[in-house]
Amino acid sequence: MESWSIYKEFRFEAAHRLPHHDGKCRRLHGHSFVGRIYVRGDRLIESGAKQGMIIDYSDLKKYLKPLLNDYLDHHYLNDTTGLENPTSEELARWIYHQLEAAGLPGLSAVEIRETCTSGCLYSVNSHQ
Repeated sequence: MESWSIYKEFRFEAAHRLPHHDGKCRRLHGHSFVGRIYVRGDRLIESGAKQGMIIDYSDLKKYLKPLLNDYLDHHYLNDTTGLENPTSEELARWIYHQLEAAGLPGLSAVEIRETCTSGCLYSVNSHQ
């Protein structure tokens, strides 16, 4: 069976602190986060303006924009996400579940990079 995976990259600036960490990340600090949402599908749209796509990239932006504006970009993640300890892992999971609740079709994973060398990929095993 054929399948396609596409992604949309996004960026945001945010502050957080990891109160349980035993190092300097315990203190308030910020990152220039880079993320990706991944969407998977086994069928392409057959006709119309979006023919040949599993979903239009601009539609992915519509799902991301409220999260970026209201919770992520230039926000204090400990407050806006409700996460006590907003690690990259917790943040990736939080974004995934927000997009899932918004009904993003084909959502398969969320990636968060907090530095150019460190990041996390979160997905849900669909074979449970």
